[in-house]
Amino acid sequence: MDKALQTMINNMPEKTGKALDEWLLILAKENFEKHTVAVKFLKTKYGVSHGFANTIVTLSNDNNISSEDLVIAQYKGKESLTPIYEMLISLVEKLGNDVVISPKKGSVSLIRKKQFALIKPATKTRIDLGLKLKDIAVQNRLEDSGPFGTMCTHRIQLNNIIDIDDEVVQWLSLAYEKSV
Repeated sequence: MDKALQTMINNMPEKTGKALDEWLLILAKENFEKHTVAVKFLKTKYGVSHGFANTIVTLSNDNNISSEDLVIAQYKGKESLTPIYEMLISLVEKLGNDVVISPKKGSVSLIRKKQFALIKPATKTRIDLGLKLKDIAVQNRLEDSGPFGTMCTHRIQLNNIIDIDDEVVQWLSLAYEKSV
């Protein structure tokens, strides 16, 4: 997780025109209260891609909070879901070395050039795996995005580690492939 994030930070000057420290100063001067407003600001005013803007804002909000601490906080009181989360991360890491795993306060974004999936502990007994799969019809376990809105086109509800079957792996792989 940290290696992928570090790679993104290292690539930031070339891809965005500024180093992370410069972006953090810009955001500190603006003092945004909402994550989405800060992301939109970086995208519109500076032309930063969504993935980088989201990562910059997340890092500015969580300057003293590690990625690991964010994930631990998400699963506090939902520890039985941790094996499902860990299995999903293990699968994602096998998709390619260009995946950025970006924990936030309530979910973990999975980003290639753009976000292709989202892992969210939805309840004490369920993880929602959000996927970006444009032009794919809702079918079987592949539901409408529900609470994810425009962040994802679909979701799969996971209550148990055995729910991560070949179908889930195929949908996750397809979302990764489509995110170029």
